Amino acid sequence: MFSKILSKIPKPKKPLWIALILAFTLILGISIGYLTNHVFSENAKFEAYADKIFQKEVSGNTLTLHYSLAHPEKEGILRPSPTLGTADTDMDEVYSLCEEYEEKLKSFSYSKLSKENQLTLDTMLLYFHTQRSLGDNYLLEEFLSPSLGIQAQLPVLLAEYAFYEEQDIKDYLSLLTAIKPYFESILEFEEEKSGAGYFMSDQTLDRILKQCGSFIQDPQSNYMLEIFSEKISNYGGFSKKEQEALNQKHEELVLNQVIPAYETLMEGLEKLRGTGKDSQGLAHFNGGRQYYLYLLQSQVGSYVPVEKMEQRISQQLMDDSRQISLMLTEQPSLLSKVMGSVDLPSMEPDQILGALQEKMAEDFPSLSQPEYEVRYVHESMEEFLSPAFYLTPPIDTGSPNVIYINQYGNRSNLELFTTLAHEGFPGHLYQTVFFGNQKPEEIRSLLNTNGYVEGWATYIESYAYRYAASFLDDPAAIDVTALAWLNRSVNLSIYSLLDIGIHYHGWNATKTASFLAAFGIQDSSVVNEIFQYIVETPANYLNYYWGYLNFLDLKSVCQQRQGESFDLKEFHEKILKLGPVPFPVLEKYIKGDAIESEKQEALQQAALLFLFRIFLSGITSEKFLQLYKSRGQRLCLACVQIL
Repeated sequence: MFSKILSKIPKPKKPLWIALILAFTLILGISIGYLTNHVFSENAKFEAYADKIFQKEVSGNTLTLHYSLAHPEKEGILRPSPTLGTADTDMDEVYSLCEEYEEKLKSFSYSKLSKENQLTLDTMLLYFHTQRSLGDNYLLEEFLSPSLGIQAQLPVLLAEYAFYEEQDIKDYLSLLTAIKPYFESILEFEEEKSGAGYFMSDQTLDRILKQCGSFIQDPQSNYMLEIFSEKISNYGGFSKKEQEALNQKHEELVLNQVIPAYETLMEGLEKLRGTGKDSQGLAHFNGGRQYYLYLLQSQVGSYVPVEKMEQRISQQLMDDSRQISLMLTEQPSLLSKVMGSVDLPSMEPDQILGALQEKMAEDFPSLSQPEYEVRYVHESMEEFLSPAFYLTPPIDTGSPNVIYINQYGNRSNLELFTTLAHEGFPGHLYQTVFFGNQKPEEIRSLLNTNGYVEGWATYIESYAYRYAASFLDDPAAIDVTALAWLNRSVNLSIYSLLDIGIHYHGWNATKTASFLAAFGIQDSSVVNEIFQYIVETPANYLNYYWGYLNFLDLKSVCQQRQGESFDLKEFHEKILKLGPVPFPVLEKYIKGDAIESEKQEALQQAALLFLFRIFLSGITSEKFLQLYKSRGQRLCLACVQIL
C-alpha cells in the first residue's frame, strides 16, 4: 500500500520529496502514538486502578487521610468516622490484599503505559511484593520507641492537625476520643509480642515510660491546649463566646481522654515489665535476620545483599578517614577549628533558609518560592524528638510546609545551617515541593520510601557544608567545612556498620564498645546510648547513610558515562522529577536515561551520515524504500528531526 502511494507522488527535487516522506512518517508516528497513549492504551485504566487503591488505602485512618488530603470530598472520598485504626495482628487479610493488588497490576500491558505510569507500576509492584515478604515475622514490628514511636509522634501530629474547614475541627475533637482504643489495640499487640518472646527490654520500656510521663506530667499546661487555642483564634468565623466553648471542650477532652489514654498505655506496658530480654539486636530473635532484611527493603528501599552494603560503607569509611588524615597532616589547626573554635555567625532560621536558596542555584534546578514556616518543638517534648523534622503538606494543597527545630542540647551555628539544609533547601521541603509540582499519581504519596527521602537530605548536607564556607570568617573556611562534613560522614558510616553488626550479625554491647573504641569513642555512657538507640531503631541510620551513598554512586556512574557532557543540575533534576522510589527503580530510570542518551547520540550521528549519502548521491524512490527498510523507521525519524 505504501509503495502505491509513493508511485502517485510527483517527483520534484529529491531532497524535498524525501523530506516530505520523512515528515509524513513522523506525523503518522505521532498520531498513532497519541491515540495509543490517550485513547486506546492502558494508561487510563491503570490510572483509574491506581486511584482506586489510593482512595481505599488513604481512608484507613483519619490522620493518614487528613495529612494526605486537605479536602478529600473534592477527590470523591467520604470521610470515615474519626479513627486512628488498630494495631492488627491478623495479617492474612493484609497479605491477601497485597496479592490481589499485585495480580491486577501485572495484568496491565507494560509497554503500552507512559514512562510515568511505568515508573508508578514498578514502584507499586515492588512495594506490595515487599509487604507480603514480612510473612510470619510481623510480631517483630514495633509501634513504640522513645523517639520514633507513635506515642512520641502523636502529640506533634495532633498539634499540627490543620483546620481547613469546620469539619476538620469536629474530626480533630472526635479523634481525641479514639486515642485510648488505639493504644489498647497496641497493648494487645504488645501482649502477643510478650507471649512470643518479642517484648522490648526493660531499658527501652523505661525510656518510653519516661517520654510518656513527660508529656502528661502537667495536664493543665499541656502544650496541646495552647496550640489549639491559637488555631481556633486564627481560623476566624467564631465569636469570642464560641472560641471559649471550643477551648473548654478541647481542655475537657485532653484531660479526660488524651491524658488517661497515655496513663492506660503506661499501666499496660508496666505490667509487661520483665517479659522481654536485655537490650539486643534483631539477630537474637527467631526470624530476626529475615525481618531486618525486610526493613532494609521496605524502609530503606535497598535490595542489595547485606555483605555488599557493609563493603561499600566500609570503603567510604576508609576513603573519608584517609582524607581526614591527609588534611590534618597538612593543616593540623583544622582540628581545633572543627571542634568548635571557629563557627558561623549567628543567623535566624529564615535568614539561613534564604541564604541556602541563593547558594543552591548553581547546583539544583530552580523552584518558585514556596511558603513555609519554622516552629520550635515544645520544651516538654524536646528530649524525645529528633533535632529537627519537616512535616509534608497535603498533596491537594501543597501547604502548609512546616519545619520544626528542636532546641534541646547544644548545637553550633554550622550544625543549624546544615540541619536547615537537610530539612528545607535543597532538602526535604524543596524535594517534596519540586516533586509535587510534577503532579504524580496520588498513590505515590503512600508508598514508603525513607531511604530515598532521608538519603537525599543527607546527600544535600554534603553541599550545605560547602555553602556554609562563604559565611565562615577564616582563610581556611573551605577546608574547615569540608573536614566537618567528612567527620559527619565518618560518624554516619560507623553507626550504619553498627546497625548491621547489631541487628544482622548479633553484636552485643561488649562487641559494640570494642568497635567504637577503635574510633576513639570510649565514654561508657556515650557507648551505651549509641547501642541503646540503634537497638530501638533498626535500619534507621541506613535510611540516611545508605540512601546518601546510593545518590553519590549514581552521580559517579553518570559522570563516568557522560564525561564532559555531564550536567550536575540536570542530574539532580532527573532525580527530583522521578521522586521517592526504591533504589532499584531509581537506578533503572537514571541509568536507563543515560544509556538511552548514548543511543540517541549514536542515532543522530548515523542519521547525519544517512542524510549525507542521500543528498550527495542520486537515489530512486525504490532505493530509498530499501534504505528505509534496512535502516529502520527510528533512523528516518532522526533524519526528520535534523531536517
